[in-house]
Amino acid sequence: MNILILGSGGRESAFAWKLSQSKKCGQLFIAPGNAGTGQYGTNVNITVTDFEGIKQLVLDKGINLVLVGPEEPLVKGVHDFFLADEQLKSIPVIGPQAEGAQLEGSKDFSKQFMERHNIPAATSKTFTRETLQEGIEYLPTIGLPIVLKADGLAAGKGVLICTTLQEAQAELTEMLANAKFGAASAKVVVEQFLQGIELSVFVLTDGNNYKILPSAKDYKRIGEGDTGLNTGGMGSVSPVPFADEVFLKKIEDRIIIPTIEGLKSENIPYKGFIFIGLMNCDGDPYMIEYNCRMGDPETESVLPRIESDFVELLLGVAEGNLNEKELIISNKVAATVMMVAGGYPGTYLKDRVMTGMENIRDSYVFHAGTYADGDEIKTSGGRVIAITSLQDDMFTALQQATADASRIYYDGMYFRKDIGFDLL
Repeated sequence: MNILILGSGGRESAFAWKLSQSKKCGQLFIAPGNAGTGQYGTNVNITVTDFEGIKQLVLDKGINLVLVGPEEPLVKGVHDFFLADEQLKSIPVIGPQAEGAQLEGSKDFSKQFMERHNIPAATSKTFTRETLQEGIEYLPTIGLPIVLKADGLAAGKGVLICTTLQEAQAELTEMLANAKFGAASAKVVVEQFLQGIELSVFVLTDGNNYKILPSAKDYKRIGEGDTGLNTGGMGSVSPVPFADEVFLKKIEDRIIIPTIEGLKSENIPYKGFIFIGLMNCDGDPYMIEYNCRMGDPETESVLPRIESDFVELLLGVAEGNLNEKELIISNKVAATVMMVAGGYPGTYLKDRVMTGMENIRDSYVFHAGTYADGDEIKTSGGRVIAITSLQDDMFTALQQATADASRIYYDGMYFRKDIGFDLL
C-alpha cells in the first residue's frame, strides 16, 4: 500500500524509518519531509496545511493511508477535509478530526474535559480579556509558582511558569490585554503548579480499543541541569524507570480509560495518537496536558522500542480492530540527544553545512531541520537532528547517543550532554 506522512521534523523522520520497514508499505511519500526522510521515501514539497495540494497528491499517487505528524493540520481539520470529500472519504487518516484535536488545540477545552470525566489534574481557571481583573484576583489564591497557559496553539511557547505574584500579574496582562501570543492567548488558563517528575505516555486508539505505547521523558530546557529557556525538546529517554507496572496501571485506570470513554460518551470520534503529559506527584499521576499527536523528540525514543509492524497497528486504527493487532515492545532502553542550531531557541543560524554523519557508530539518525543542497546536507531549523541509541541499559544508551552526536559537525552546533542523568 502507498502511504503519505504529513510533516517535516524528527518525529516524521522516525515515522518514515519505521514505516519503510514494513512489508505492507509500498511507496512512501513525505510532505514536505526533510533531508533524512528522503532516504526512506519520496519528499513532496507541499505544506501540511495545503489541503488541496494534499488532495491532488493523494489522488495522483494512489495513496491508501495518511499519517499526520504535527498538530496544526489536525486542529485545522485535515481529517474532516478528507471525510467531506467524495474522492477522499474512503482513505483512512491517522489523526483525530478537528473536534478531537481540540484536546490539544484548546487548553480550556481540555481542562473542562478532564473535569467532566474526573481525570486528576492541577486546579485551574480560564480568563479572557474581559475577565482580566478576576484573573488578577485569582492569582494569589493558588500559590507559587503559577502556570499560565495560552489557550490556543503557540508553537510550544505558550506556557509560562511565574515564580512571583508580580511576574504572574504582568504576564497575564501581557497575554490577555496585549495579545502576547496573538490569538492563541485570547483565553488564558491559570493553573496550579504541580511538584513532581514529568513523563509522557502515548496511546494509539481506533476510538474504541487502545494500545499503550512505551513511556518516555523529554527534556525541555536549553541548558544542562535543566536551566535556561524552554525549547521544543532537547532529548528524551524511554522507558521511564519510575513508570513501573503499578504506576502505569494507575495511569491506565485514572486517565487513559476515562479519556477514551469520555470521548465516546461525548460522541467525539478519535482515530490516532493521544499524548498524555503527566506529573508523577508522590506516586500518583496528574494530567498536565493532552496532545493530539506523538511528541517530538519522544517519538525518536519510542519507535525504536516497538518491534511490531507499525503499518499493521495503523491499519488496526483505520479498520477499527486495533484490539486484534499485536504490540511487541523491546526491553531495551532508547536515549535520544537533539542537536540544535547556534542561537536556538532564539534567532538561530541556518544553512550551515553538516558533516560527519558517516561516522555514527551505533545510533539511529533522525533528521529534523535539514535539507539537501546537491550533495550537501544543510541546516534549516532550530532543532537540527536527533541521535537515538538503543541499548541494554540506560547508561550505555545515553553514553552512545552522546558520543555519536559529537561525531557530527556544523557551525554553531550544540547539544546537551546530560540528558537522562536525573534518572540514572
